[in-house]
Amino acid sequence: MNAPATQSSLSRIRIGSAPDSWGVWFPDDPRQVPWQRFLDEVADSGYEWIELGPYGYLPTDPEVLTEEVSRRGLKVSAGTVFTGLHHGEAVWDKTWAHVADNAVLAQAMGASHLVVIPSFWRDDKTGEVLEPDTLTPEQWRNLTSLTERLGQRVREEYGLRIVVHPHADTHIDSEENVVRFLDGTDSSLVSLCLDTGHYAYCGGDSVKLIETYGSRIGYLHLKQVDPEILADVRAKGTPFGPAVAQGVMCEPPTGVPALGPVLEAAQKLDVDLFAIVEQDMYPCEPDKPLPIAQRTRAFLRSCGA
Repeated sequence: MNAPATQSSLSRIRIGSAPDSWGVWFPDDPRQVPWQRFLDEVADSGYEWIELGPYGYLPTDPEVLTEEVSRRGLKVSAGTVFTGLHHGEAVWDKTWAHVADNAVLAQAMGASHLVVIPSFWRDDKTGEVLEPDTLTPEQWRNLTSLTERLGQRVREEYGLRIVVHPHADTHIDSEENVVRFLDGTDSSLVSLCLDTGHYAYCGGDSVKLIETYGSRIGYLHLKQVDPEILADVRAKGTPFGPAVAQGVMCEPPTGVPALGPVLEAAQKLDVDLFAIVEQDMYPCEPDKPLPIAQRTRAFLRSCGA
């Protein structure tokens, strides 16, 4: 564990958590906790900010959701959307319909961001390979140009900023691909949601990325990986979903990267940043998330956040 810092040392960092930390990956799944329990427990853990999670898990009626979060002392930082924009114009209308549903709710809840996750090249539940794991030059052009269009339209119509989330088993994963994506997109339209766990999972160094591309970091997801399980996952080529079930994403501060240095590097950017805890745990026993969330919030306080 990093040495405790003063409470005010990370004054630009706003800590929150997300349904993901309660084992929620889908709008409706019998293995997930009910949304009321998630809201109760995330508030009981000491968090102020939450994300919406998969669209349809939390109530999509803004009046209902506003009442539910407000009476628990919670606020919403972002919604989450899934896109496959490397497929080009053919997927634009379907993508926009999905984005618009999320953006309407996020805007109504006072959120400022939409987290954009690229589509998986293999299924996160079954591990089935859906398409090649590398993009052609044309697909890269589709990805960058349509992401810019998405960023501009979301900002103009909903006043939200998109933050693109590098993710295991997607085409924006490793340092090489993240840098290529950043270099190929307009910084005024596209920022990054740096997920420390996914970036480490794919071999990246979060502190280095923050120090090198700090102006592009618009949002953080705080997560750690278990190095021993990750080594096994890499050796066997295990898909992401089964790797999570194996416990590859672990409770801080037992894994990597060390979150103290990540938060300190983010603080030095001298901008307000959300840092949302996400510990992938799908599926998990319903009583497992709350004590982990409480310990994680205490740990982050010890780091000054």
